[in-house]
Formats: sequence, structure tokens, C-alpha cells
Amino acid sequence: MAEPAFRTREGATKTKKSNGNGARPAKGEDKRDRILRAAVRVFAKKGFHGARVAEVARAAGVADGTIYLYFKNKEDLLLQLFTDRLDHLLAECKKTLGGQPTPEERLRRIIELQLGLLEEHRDLAEVITVNIRQSKRILQTGTMPRFVEYLDTIAEVVAEGQAKGTIRKDVSPRVVARSLFGALDGLTLTWALGRAEPGGLTKAARQVADVFIEGLRVPAA
Repeated sequence: MAEPAFRTREGATKTKKSNGNGARPAKGEDKRDRILRAAVRVFAKKGFHGARVAEVARAAGVADGTIYLYFKNKEDLLLQLFTDRLDHLLAECKKTLGGQPTPEERLRRIIELQLGLLEEHRDLAEVITVNIRQSKRILQTGTMPRFVEYLDTIAEVVAEGQAKGTIRKDVSPRVVARSLFGALDGLTLTWALGRAEPGGLTKAARQVADVFIEGLRVPAA
């Protein structure tokens, strides 16, 4: 199973591998990514409240104090995991949505991305869905710029469909965006805590897309 990619402070997606020209990532960036990857494993195993910063440091192969060079505390570490996941999701949306011919297909692509990007990373899916619910700060997502930006991306697609006359105008794009995110988050939660059937999220993405798109589509005359 491939390691999940995280965002550097400069915003570029990285994994442990070197980049295309053979250069290794900057030492500080690589260490931050190691800590994030270790946090995923520790949080998934121990839970947010049960995990200790020292355990994350040990799993990352760094000194305890090194954690605090990059993160304020354990909750900030969890917050950065969530933010980095949203960064990655937004980057993929910007890269691929323009290639979809209609608002409905763009909406379908968003659904595929939110579920598909976690398909091969069960530990990360569990942390993003289960552990997030243990942090009051992250539950107050209305103030998180990345979360708001992602909801705006969904709402803009819905509004575009309304402008084109293919999506019902009696629904609020913002309500659709929050409803869709909540539905996909709930599906990921049950998948991660259940048997995590291979391909389960991909299959669910198709079904959810059909239900939401048909529910939003303007009825034929």
C-alpha cells in the first residue's frame, strides 16, 4: 500500500520518493511529512485521545521536541492532517474538473475524488473520519478556510448547473454542498470501521453520484 501524500508548507504534494529530477525533498519538509505519516498510524491504532505525542515522535524516528518545531500540539497535528487532506482534494479538483463536459459530470467527479482518494488508505480514512470527531476545534469547521473553499467548489458546480437550467433552482447550492460532504464522510466512516471491502468506496461513489445527480436534475418536461 502506497504512503499517503501530504502537502508541504509551500503547497506542493509530496511522498517519500524523490521528485522527477532526482532531487530529494528539503530536510525539514521531509521530516514534517514523516511526522504526519507516523501520526496517521498512531492515531488509527490508539485513537486521538489515547495517542501521545511521544508515540508519534517514536514512530516518525524523531525526538519528542522535534514535533513542536512543526506543530503546536497534538490537536494541531490532527488539524494539519485534515487540512493537508483538503489541500490534496482541492488540488485534484482544480486539475480534473475542467475536463468534465457538464456540471453533473463535475459533481460526479468530486464524489469520486472525495471517496477514491481514501480508498487505498484505510488508516488515513479512519483518522479523517473518526478522530476528527474527537476534536472540538476541527468540528468547528465553519471557520476553516480550506473546508469553506471545498464547500464553495461544490456549491459553484451546483450553481453553474442551475444557471444552465439542468439543475433544480429550488435547492440551495450551499445546502447541497454540506449535504454531499456529510454523506460522503459518513460512508467513509462506516467503510473504515467495517470490513473495508476492496473497491467499496469506488462502488459507493457511483451510487451516491446517481442518487444526488438524479435528485438535483431538472425533471424532463
